[in-house]
Amino acid sequence: MKQILQDLQNGKTELVEVPKPRTKSGHLYIQSSTSLISAGTERMLIDFGKGNYLQKARQQPEKVKEVLDKVRTDGLMPTVEAVRSKLGAPLPLGYCNVGRVEDPATSFKGQVLSFKKNDRVASNGPHAEYVCVPKNLCAKVPDNVSDEEAAFTVIGAIALQGVRLAEPTLGEYFVVTGLGLVGLMTVQILSANGCSVLGIDFDPDKCRLAERFGAKAVCLGQGEDPLRVADGFSKGRGVDGVIICAATKSNDPIRQATEMCRRKGRIVLTGVTGLELSRDLFFKKELSFQVSCSYGPGRYDPEYEDKGKDYPFEFVRWTEQRNFEAVLDLMAAGKLDVKPLISHRFVFENAEDAYRMIADNSEPYVGIILDYQSSEGGGRKTEGGGWTVQLRSSQTSDLRSPTSAVVGMIGAGGYTGQVLLPAMGKGSDVRFKTIASGTGVSGTHLGKKFGFEQSTTDTEALLSDPEINTVFVTTRHNTHYRFVMQALEAGKHVFVEKPLCMNREELDDISNAYADRGSLTSNHRPPILMLGFNRRFAPLIQQMQQALGAMSGPKSMIMTVNAGEIPLEHWTQDPQVGGGRIIGEACHFIDLLRYLAGAHITGYDKTVMQSAGGDTLTITLRFADGSIGAVHYFANGSKMFPKERLEVFCEGKILQMNNFRTLKGYGFPRKGRGGNKRLWRQDKGQQAEMQAFFAAIREGQASPIPFEEITEVMRVTLALA
Repeated sequence: MKQILQDLQNGKTELVEVPKPRTKSGHLYIQSSTSLISAGTERMLIDFGKGNYLQKARQQPEKVKEVLDKVRTDGLMPTVEAVRSKLGAPLPLGYCNVGRVEDPATSFKGQVLSFKKNDRVASNGPHAEYVCVPKNLCAKVPDNVSDEEAAFTVIGAIALQGVRLAEPTLGEYFVVTGLGLVGLMTVQILSANGCSVLGIDFDPDKCRLAERFGAKAVCLGQGEDPLRVADGFSKGRGVDGVIICAATKSNDPIRQATEMCRRKGRIVLTGVTGLELSRDLFFKKELSFQVSCSYGPGRYDPEYEDKGKDYPFEFVRWTEQRNFEAVLDLMAAGKLDVKPLISHRFVFENAEDAYRMIADNSEPYVGIILDYQSSEGGGRKTEGGGWTVQLRSSQTSDLRSPTSAVVGMIGAGGYTGQVLLPAMGKGSDVRFKTIASGTGVSGTHLGKKFGFEQSTTDTEALLSDPEINTVFVTTRHNTHYRFVMQALEAGKHVFVEKPLCMNREELDDISNAYADRGSLTSNHRPPILMLGFNRRFAPLIQQMQQALGAMSGPKSMIMTVNAGEIPLEHWTQDPQVGGGRIIGEACHFIDLLRYLAGAHITGYDKTVMQSAGGDTLTITLRFADGSIGAVHYFANGSKMFPKERLEVFCEGKILQMNNFRTLKGYGFPRKGRGGNKRLWRQDKGQQAEMQAFFAAIREGQASPIPFEEITEVMRVTLALA
């Protein structure tokens, strides 16, 4: 199928061939008929993309500090590469979609969904021929509302939520600043609520539209004074409220709003504007000010959007979905007229022309409709119900050995694109065949960038492909077990990012499956199953291990991890999805100390700082050779301090490693093996890890990390979690 994507590095907007998105539980699979370009939001993205790095930084100053912190901890080049990779990832455009339900995912965790096949629905799906949208972000379209009208539902919900926050009552006087799509729909909703409305904009055409909808209008482009007009409009009393729908860096809208309002007036910001507030006016008039969050309650809440948990009707009357429904009801009742807002129509295949018009500002525009009715999705159907898109021809000649790895990659997230795939190396003796992702967008982007032959959303087809002998699993943690088991069942080598699994039962299943595969091979050796414990392969860790190899005594090890805070709503913190930070990250450091000790873990414990939400803790380890270790995993520190520091004490000597960039030895001869070393850039061992993994496959050797060590570390990790 085709989808509109934007390159944030240069602002270029393209219609790209990508696989159809994978269906999900609790989601609706929709064939698009119409979508609306939100010209204000999407124009901002185009302008952002066209800017150079300095201009981008000025537009997002809060991100600059994050970049500087990363430079301090990781170094300049890794930071530059991470920024380029982030900006290079394509951005799906659009959030105003209408189409027919193809697959309604009829139930979701015991809930029966109210949607059925062929229902017309409005959703916040992107500009794509097929979309997969959470059920709580969809609403049925009434029979007397056309697809084009329904495409304005999401924009209307943004306007409606701003009005709800303003709490207008019958007969009140309101000002709407900014008469784009949101502003013009706000005008109509206020009018339907029995309010007198004054609209303000620079564009005379938009002012005339506001007047058509029953409002008075002030055209700033013609030199009219909004304060004088607002004073007359409110009969000298001051307006009851102002809803700001403008998009500008200027503070004028907020300043003018404070001057227009009566005592105890209300100001709601639905758009984007400067926010240098005058305390004096807010204080004297006791004004209220509130920022509206998108479509309404539930927005950006993963429990509501991703997991489908609706808010109780009696306690949260207006969720984002119920706002969608209210907007559609207003349209059906003839109280919200969006037809005059349609200024342009484009066939979806010509969508690039629409964005070119927006970027060049070659014509005045308001609402731009994309029509999919004549579009036909591309790609070829595969048995598992997903889609596969060919990116380049088969590259079997790339391999120098018949035993070399033929890779199927499941997962196309940030770590995969920024770290793992670059570490594999384009010149390696590896054939990159298929990459799978949930929506097909990130997989197609990385597939083209790193030379994969296919992009797919069908993991079953990838796992059953007889040519693929090596599967990488880099998806969210709760999916690792399933993909590892399927890959082992298919007799393939597996590299899985940590963690291996989420609980003891899953670990036992994997251990049994691994042993069973070994019993089926002629040499009784199962395929390689390797976990992404990359730090043991880092060059500074290898040098530490070499220095420690000359000592026979037990070691005392301290691993200090300045982990930083992660919001509790982040998926890694979800016990059912990410498993928390011990399972998701601390396992790395348990493995690292296990590797340096070179002995089995015989005891373990943890102490948790309860006031830090469980993210600040100390893990203690005891080893069979008498060594001891502590992992201080702290989320309450400063980013000015190194993120990872390792210290090893043994036989009167000390080794200290900082952030995988510097190693310093104390008590070693000046020319000894424990001497100081500084790397020009951070190296956490991913490249050496990949080289060792692929070499083991090619040469028929055992896993670079013994399976017994992987399971030992995972058992300790799961017990501590």
